[in-house]
Amino acid sequence: VVLGKALLLGLELLVAADIIRTVVLDTTLASVAGLGALVLVRTFLGWTLSVEVEGRWPWQQSEAKGAQP
Repeated sequence: VVLGKALLLGLELLVAADIIRTVVLDTTLASVAGLGALVLVRTFLGWTLSVEVEGRWPWQQSEAKGAQP
């Protein structure tokens, strides 16, 4: 569980670093398209890791929260 959460945090940091690098250094159409592809892949990886760690999709409520109004 701890390793999965560390991987999720690492993916988030990599996405943030790529966004900053693209905005600051190289704002061509090709670099923005590459950034978009990287964000999509990393988002998919983050969702799959979240499903493995928590046992549910990120947008689903947990069972404890879903039981209460």
